[in-house]
Amino acid sequence: MKRTAPAKKKTARVTIRDVAKDAGVSVAAVSKVLRDAYGVSENLSLKVRASMKKLGYRPLASARGMRGRTYTLGLIFPDLRNPFFADIYAGINSALERTQYQAMQGVSPTATALIEAMIDRQMDGLILIGPNEELEMLIETAERTPLVAIGQHDSSGDAFDTVNNDDKLGARLVVQHLMKNGFRNIAMLSVSEPASTVVHHRELGYCAEMTDQQCADFIHIVRAPQVARDVQVAVRRLLESKNRPEALFCWTDLMAFEAISVATELGLGIPDDIAIVGYDNTIFCDFAQNALTSVDQSGELLGLQAARLVVERINGRTNAEHLVITPRIVARNSSHPRSPHQD
Repeated sequence: MKRTAPAKKKTARVTIRDVAKDAGVSVAAVSKVLRDAYGVSENLSLKVRASMKKLGYRPLASARGMRGRTYTLGLIFPDLRNPFFADIYAGINSALERTQYQAMQGVSPTATALIEAMIDRQMDGLILIGPNEELEMLIETAERTPLVAIGQHDSSGDAFDTVNNDDKLGARLVVQHLMKNGFRNIAMLSVSEPASTVVHHRELGYCAEMTDQQCADFIHIVRAPQVARDVQVAVRRLLESKNRPEALFCWTDLMAFEAISVATELGLGIPDDIAIVGYDNTIFCDFAQNALTSVDQSGELLGLQAARLVVERINGRTNAEHLVITPRIVARNSSHPRSPHQD
């Protein structure tokens, strides 16, 4: 007859009292160490944390929340297809390395439901990346929890912090670079509504610089949904038109890669037949098949600064900070000066 193995006894969870007993301190002292309370000596902190490690103690997030903090931050991305978001995420993680905070991420083009879920789970603060929400909704969220927005040019008073690239300047730099290399008929590939303030600022910068360069007659903004097939259709239609532009400025690298693919399929030379410039300077720009000129907006720096600001908000800062990072052009073969026979 087959014997059934005896069920293993469930190991009792280590409690804060067990840690206090092992460290030879009071429960209140352990609680202060967990909260990073003011006045806790380094010696006490080391002693308590040594006992925590020895016993395998892990405080419940819910219990931490009852004491004031969970040491979790909510990150909300509009999607994960854009490789630029990985740079932002790396910067946030780098900033949090020497803190107790852990970043939890959610992905949605509309952040409302995720915001509610993260607040319900008592996350200490939120970082929204490229939010599409109305300003009023962001202000309401900031009144409930510390909030920092990356890629949000609208701000209001001291409600929340923002970290932005100077998107108008970035677009101007693209037009200046292309003009210098002999391209005047420059079109822009943008995104359909609803568009964020980032898109709006890049379009404004493009139009303003084209006007300043006496090329206003060439201003042409093509908008497409952020879906690969739709982008390809829009680019193909543009490149097969009678008035094909000499250069194409794409609002993200992701769209620029699609443009390169379509141009190659059509047998067009890059940059002699069509120059292409992207925005974000993601790692794929360096690949030989792309060699994409792009605007570097320092994704890791954006993420690092956002993490710093949200922790400062959690720690009590109430005055708003609005940081703006200066972009730069990283030139590659996709916008190399035109060959003489193309002039």
